[in-house]
Amino acid sequence: MAKSQLFIISQGRKFECAVLDPVIWETQRKGSPGKLEFSVIKDKVLGFHEGDEVRFDYDGKPIFRGFVFTKKRSNNRIISVTAFDQLWYLKNKDIVTYKGKTAAQVLQMLAKDFRLQTGIVADTKHVIATRVEDDAELFTIINDALSITTKNTGALYVLYDDYGKLNLRDVKTLKLDILIDEESGETFEYTSSIAENTYNKIRVYREDKETGKRENYFAQHGENMNRWGIIQLTESLEEGENGKVKADALLALYNRKSRQLHINKVFGDTRVRGGSLVGVQMYLGDLTVSNYMMVETVKHTFSEGDYRMDLKLIGGEFVA
Repeated sequence: MAKSQLFIISQGRKFECAVLDPVIWETQRKGSPGKLEFSVIKDKVLGFHEGDEVRFDYDGKPIFRGFVFTKKRSNNRIISVTAFDQLWYLKNKDIVTYKGKTAAQVLQMLAKDFRLQTGIVADTKHVIATRVEDDAELFTIINDALSITTKNTGALYVLYDDYGKLNLRDVKTLKLDILIDEESGETFEYTSSIAENTYNKIRVYREDKETGKRENYFAQHGENMNRWGIIQLTESLEEGENGKVKADALLALYNRKSRQLHINKVFGDTRVRGGSLVGVQMYLGDLTVSNYMMVETVKHTFSEGDYRMDLKLIGGEFVA
């Protein structure tokens, strides 16, 4: 039987804690830190404080490494704890100006400034000419840089904490050999839509301040324009951006239906986190879904003898 182990490191002492069921670990694709919720039994030896390090392992595998942020007592012996991983510190706000940097370099710059540990950081390649961020969360600063990169290259990246190190990975490297079908969980809800984050015609433009003229670049998909009507996205070009390349990248990104799948009580797999890609094959009466979908949010629930996941998956609208 798989075993959970939870450790708290406080003032140089390492405690292996007696934990009550369940332990809950949640991650999201972007803009939020990983969270671990658990309750420990207080004894004469255990003593810990806000800011102390927490480590959680399951079945001998390292799962979560973060810090105690909240303690709540329900009686004299039970302490309920909420811990967040290193991504929490990206909630800090700052004023940042940078020139000629990639999104990866922006992440590394901010990690150094705020004493955060990094692991695998992919080369995002696209150079952002200049950017000013005033009184913005570090999450926003990084997500803006990644969004600009995606809109110019079509490549999508996921930022996550891997047991105490910030990783930035191309989503293509996060594909898992997991198949979700209609029998995988207790309940599911599947939705497809063209009402949000779907565009079949793209217009990007640049104002030439010297001549007063406007440069326009277009990309469109005639078949889907006939099928859905014209759904147009219009955006201005930033300094240094190639209009034709950006228009084509935006069309490739948005010219598709959005899809969402909520499925609960799936058998757990510790590899699944926000940003992972999992296979989905479901017969839904009038159509069959058979493709990879991205994990938008996942809630892992670890209990003695039972480990399940609640998943929110997205497909078609992999938008930064």
